[in-house]
Amino acid sequence: MAAKKDTFEFPEGVDPAQYLEKLKSMANDGLSKAKETYEQAQIAFEEAKKEAEANLSTAQGHSSKISLATMDAVRTNTEATLSHMEKLSGVKSMSEFMELQTSFLSSQTQMAMENAKSMQALYQDAASDASAPAKKAAEKAMGAFKPK
Repeated sequence: MAAKKDTFEFPEGVDPAQYLEKLKSMANDGLSKAKETYEQAQIAFEEAKKEAEANLSTAQGHSSKISLATMDAVRTNTEATLSHMEKLSGVKSMSEFMELQTSFLSSQTQMAMENAKSMQALYQDAASDASAPAKKAAEKAMGAFKPK
């Protein structure tokens, strides 16, 4: 009976040491590229994390500004309404009542328009500041994956 041939035997003329060296070299190249890619991804992740933290801080700051402006508007409106009610309690004629009421409604309308403009500016600033870091981070992240 003939000897069974080894399935993993190298063909004649092929040096197993050279083959193993090439295989080792390919594995080392793949490993070094994977490490490099991992390091780049880690750096990009850390930068994105810092940007997100900065964005959160910015959003909190704007939220505080908006809340304070809202509370100030409510306080001002409440004070104006109370003052108006005090004036109305001393009304002696219908014409005086109509004059106070017209004046109050006019001032309230003006105040509402000013508050709306003020709040609009605060919200626009917040949106602009909040989107800037995200846009910058996205551009940077996309740039990191472009071929060199």
